[in-house]
Amino acid sequence: MGEQKILNEINCVELSTSEWQRLRDIRLRSLKESPGAFGATFESLEMYSQDQWQEMFKNLTWLVANQDGYDIALMSIENIKGDFGATCWIGSCWSDPMFRRRGALQSLFEYLDQNAQTRGWQVQGLGVFVENQGAMQAYQRLGFEPIGQPMPSTRKPEKMYQRMLRGVART
Repeated sequence: MGEQKILNEINCVELSTSEWQRLRDIRLRSLKESPGAFGATFESLEMYSQDQWQEMFKNLTWLVANQDGYDIALMSIENIKGDFGATCWIGSCWSDPMFRRRGALQSLFEYLDQNAQTRGWQVQGLGVFVENQGAMQAYQRLGFEPIGQPMPSTRKPEKMYQRMLRGVART
């Protein structure tokens, strides 16, 4: 029988502008692996310069879940005054398929919740393409509820997305 490696806990970190290459690497990996899940495309971002990647930090907070030195999940957070009372918008959520259903997404949202009060992340909104039922179910397990009717995507008008909302989980 093969040796089974025991994985350590998942650590969530907030990236800084100086870590733009780390963001680039995981973001491009997410777009290549799950091209239909995002408004952005691999082709649109692969040629970005260092300045363009660093510009992505201007209005977004980027979180990465890491396990045993490997970045396994990604999330962006934008502070907004949005629909249905959202105070932040979650985007670019992705987890590496080899690590799905192991708690990476939950760890990112726990980090978000732990910092919600001081960062203005109390009412969290996100959008998910309606055909991505796996993602919708994952978000519902985290407490998100569909809000309003599905809407056409501005980046991919042929696709409909569902807005979802949740308040900070109480501990």
